[in-house]
Amino acid sequence: MPIVFARSTTIRAHPSYIDVGIKHVRDVVMPTLADVEGCLGMSLLVDRESGRCIATSSWRDEESLRASEGPVRQLRAAAAETFHGTTEVSRWDIAVLHRDHHSERGACCVVTWYKAEPAHMDRAVDVWKTALPRMEELDGFCSAGLMLDHAAGRGVSSLTFDSVDAMHASRDRLEEIRTRGASEANAEVLETCEFELAIAHLHVPEMA
Repeated sequence: MPIVFARSTTIRAHPSYIDVGIKHVRDVVMPTLADVEGCLGMSLLVDRESGRCIATSSWRDEESLRASEGPVRQLRAAAAETFHGTTEVSRWDIAVLHRDHHSERGACCVVTWYKAEPAHMDRAVDVWKTALPRMEELDGFCSAGLMLDHAAGRGVSSLTFDSVDAMHASRDRLEEIRTRGASEANAEVLETCEFELAIAHLHVPEMA
């Protein structure tokens, strides 16, 4: 199975500029990225309370990811200005992506960041895949994905739910799945946050 790559930009936005930032991403960033060779779409997660927003673009191969650095750097600077915030960039391999169905308006995401020894990353992927059927049983489950930075021993998982109510109702069960999985994978949970899925146009193929 070919590896699909991703670049995520975390924007520490001023909360009062989030809506204008979302519009900028939808009207300017997305159409520009659509014309860049190898781009497979993008998503935007938003936490209105903290101002943290995460824009993730996906790429067909590593060559496309690298070739896009120049144009994306300009887009990132303009987005930071629009959001009145700072940016931080990470690059990932998309290890797993599974969709039960495509998300609709009102969807939300639970994002968890992990740390593990680089030598244990393959084990972490296997454990995460084993836990996937339990994630699918959660009410309102829409999709789930796992991205890795193998060299740094970092991982980030995201679970998308149909609504904020479904996401909140699944907190306890999801915490059990998360804790058990981290223990089995010898991984450390660094942080878990909940986001509004403001834009969902990632066209990554099923990778389970």
